[in-house]
Amino acid sequence: SVVRSGENNIAVRVIRFSDGSYLEGQDMWRMSGIHRDVYLYATPKTYVQDHFLSSTLSTSDYTSGSIQVSLKMENPAAAAVTKHVIATTSANSGNLIKIAKAEGLKTFFIPDGVGGRFSELCPVGLLPAAVTRIDIKGLLEGAAYMDKLCGRDNPAKNPALMSAMLQCMAMEKGCNIHVMMPYSDGLKYFADWYAQLWAESLGKATDFTGKKVYAGQTPVKSLGVTDQHSQVQLYTEGPFDKVVTFIEVRNFRSEVVIPEGAEEYPNVNFLCGHTLNELISTEKRATEYALTKAGRLNSTIVLPEINAFTLGELMMFFQLQTAYAGAILNVNTFNQPGVEEGKNATYALFGRAGYEDKKKELDCAPQKADKYII
Repeated sequence: SVVRSGENNIAVRVIRFSDGSYLEGQDMWRMSGIHRDVYLYATPKTYVQDHFLSSTLSTSDYTSGSIQVSLKMENPAAAAVTKHVIATTSANSGNLIKIAKAEGLKTFFIPDGVGGRFSELCPVGLLPAAVTRIDIKGLLEGAAYMDKLCGRDNPAKNPALMSAMLQCMAMEKGCNIHVMMPYSDGLKYFADWYAQLWAESLGKATDFTGKKVYAGQTPVKSLGVTDQHSQVQLYTEGPFDKVVTFIEVRNFRSEVVIPEGAEEYPNVNFLCGHTLNELISTEKRATEYALTKAGRLNSTIVLPEINAFTLGELMMFFQLQTAYAGAILNVNTFNQPGVEEGKNATYALFGRAGYEDKKKELDCAPQKADKYII
């Protein structure tokens, strides 16, 4: 780079006459120098190096015209992109693999047949995890350990199969809502992932025989202890249509002691000397008891602590639970035709080539009645 941080000096040679000279100020002929300020500046990494404008005017009525602008962009650092960008994509299909090949990007491939919700333990999930310094080897070791446990035929020795069987039995009894409630902020977004996994995998209109079954169980994400003071009112005294799964963490990453004080307020002071860790665990136990006392279905998964190994175990457990549940319900766990219908309709509405028939179908759909619009 020519320009450096701090003060910069520049030497300029003035050409008085050349094939590029033009007369702007007559004093230039006498001054034999530069009679303007000279600035030294650095361009951005990507900048407009040159531009060209052309215009046309309608000769019929001279009231309309057009202007065309052509820009020449420069980015000297563009070649460095290939050192910093990695594409995670299908090996044989999609636009991203075409771009990656054209730009010479490093690629990691998604195995064929692996949907997004099942992709956390392939390069889709492992690459960003590695970039953020998560121990991906530990994740895979935990997943492999759980996979081995859940490969047994006996449900009493296969936790994922047992859990899937119990959830399907609950569905048969009318429990069509599954609440995922971890008692740890570290697992808050784990419940988001599970909601997609469970809903998209099991929510199917037909089974493998083509019979209309309208299978599935609506997942609801909840967080202990936050939602204990809101949603649990419904879970305890509302309709008997829910199953609650708690995730308990035995050892948190840190311990916070509630300090001594407020001796004059016994209904506050009784907590002093205990830890917030104890408080969270005790509130989970109390909520579990309240639900059980009210006759509400619930179960608890206990993690010794949150680390790469236990998260790998947990992800594999729920993926296998979902696959077993799909097999019990006799539906295709790994497709998402309802999602694809919405995607195809979007393509058609934007006029994407190849979706003309879908556009005609949409044009023929019943219109919204004004009388129902408030």
